[in-house]
Amino acid sequence: MGEAAPNADAVEGGGLQTAKELFSGAAGGIAQVLIGQPFDIVKVRLQTSNQYSSAFTAAASIWKNEGPLAFYKGTLTPLLGIGACVSIQFGAFHSARRYLESYNASKDSSFVPGTSQLGYGEYYAAGAFAGVANSVISGPIEHVRIRLQTQPHGAARLYNGPWDCVRKLMAQGGGVSGLYRGEAVTILREATAYGMWFLTFEYLMNADVRRNRIDRKEVPSYKIAFYGGLAGEALWLASYPFDVVKSKMQTDAFGSAQRYKTMRDCFAQTWRAEGMRGFWKGIGPTLLRAMPVSGGTFAVAEMTLRAIS
Repeated sequence: MGEAAPNADAVEGGGLQTAKELFSGAAGGIAQVLIGQPFDIVKVRLQTSNQYSSAFTAAASIWKNEGPLAFYKGTLTPLLGIGACVSIQFGAFHSARRYLESYNASKDSSFVPGTSQLGYGEYYAAGAFAGVANSVISGPIEHVRIRLQTQPHGAARLYNGPWDCVRKLMAQGGGVSGLYRGEAVTILREATAYGMWFLTFEYLMNADVRRNRIDRKEVPSYKIAFYGGLAGEALWLASYPFDVVKSKMQTDAFGSAQRYKTMRDCFAQTWRAEGMRGFWKGIGPTLLRAMPVSGGTFAVAEMTLRAIS
């Protein structure tokens, strides 16, 4: 069986390479939070309330009634948590990619891990795996963030920071299950979203490499950011209805005042009350946010990985 010389990624595909991918993902996650938090709070307010007629109205109301710092309300939790989430996303994706490359190489002697490209169904599967792995921590992190973003302002606020929110959610929801409310729809959203996210980015990067006959490391940073931004648009278009249901469930009351009993019940009630439009509330600011946030995430993660490799 003839063997081609594998590239550095294939050779270094053990613990050290995984550590580098986790670190670069964490750097991308920090960039993601700092760029996207103001957009995210507007999105959540639109998804969970009927008091705003548009994204602009929501943003203007937040600025007027709560001040500019309110756009970074609940930032500590995602700043710590999303860094970890994106780290897991990139680490899990590349681990799954290497596994699929090794499997393909074992079946086809012409396939060279790290050089030959996977099929796009395989990129989607690796991304979906990353999303499911990520959901273990993204579910409770986003639940806490949404509670902090939607609580009343000033003296009427319900939580004195993220740890107080965690404590109260567990007390009201019967332990860990209260913190993990909406986890089933979170898993569906993450698998769909990150399957499409990584698939779109890898498709665009591979197409650029083929078109210009260059190595992946030669793709300039502005193109990485642009392709990453387009991947962000694809992510939300593929998964947004799941995100709406997740937000509704994670802002719902506990006990006798609880409105949505299950994920299926939330889908059904949203459809009856608002029709198809109800599953796309807030999509405008979300897509506006996706381009810079996703572009910044991929650019920072990819350039960080290049710098430490």
